[in-house]
Amino acid sequence: MARKSIDDLKALIACGLPYSEDLLAMLEADSRAGVRALYVSCLRAQTRARLEQGRLAGMMRFEREAAEGGFKRIAGVDEAGRGPLAGPIVAAAVVLGRQVAKLNDSKLLTPELRGELFEILAAGPHAIGVAIIEADFIDREGIQCANYAAMARAVEKIEPAPDFLLVDGFRIHGCPLPQKPLIKGDSRSASIAAASIMAKVTRDRIMDEYERQYPGYGFAENKGYATKEHVEALECLGPCPIHRRSFSPVTASATTGLLFDDV
Repeated sequence: MARKSIDDLKALIACGLPYSEDLLAMLEADSRAGVRALYVSCLRAQTRARLEQGRLAGMMRFEREAAEGGFKRIAGVDEAGRGPLAGPIVAAAVVLGRQVAKLNDSKLLTPELRGELFEILAAGPHAIGVAIIEADFIDREGIQCANYAAMARAVEKIEPAPDFLLVDGFRIHGCPLPQKPLIKGDSRSASIAAASIMAKVTRDRIMDEYERQYPGYGFAENKGYATKEHVEALECLGPCPIHRRSFSPVTASATTGLLFDDV
């Protein structure tokens, strides 16, 4: 039988994983250097795929345990924006309808991959709730109360309602649903990882819009966090309407050259 050209073999490989045993055997038996390189590349790709599948399966451990306990709709809950000097805190709750490849703690993903996964989650068979708590609530009630409120409101937006929560870091006070807090849950639970992506991308997009409304603070880059450049801008410009006045760097800058009438 005539050997296939390298281009033909590349076309077969381009069909994607999993590679058939026949294809791998054909590559292994071919002595051409180019084909040997393709074979090694395929083996590495399959190994990476197995490891990734194992990682994703491990991230479903707590969802499986809850399901074994009789719960049907298990939501992961996480927030973004607890620490910044400006902008809202955003929480998300997600009941996954199926496994999603590449899910991970949003902080470990590139902005591009976070955006891709955000769109995949938003378009998929998943139940998602997102809640936004603005800076004035944070200043009035405190950041921990705002955190609880954002998470509880995100959960309330899911229809049908979840019956069990996996929460990143701590229990949601005032929420009556059964829940399990998980330290570093966004890297241990697929549902929490999905929530972390929905919350962070939503908040990042809000801060990008605030960059256009309130230029000079670098919100598109720092997302409201206390970077050196942001603090220097605060010292020079004073706070704008989305700054959290209860946070000390903002309080210290409150009498500095104000640019906005409602500050």
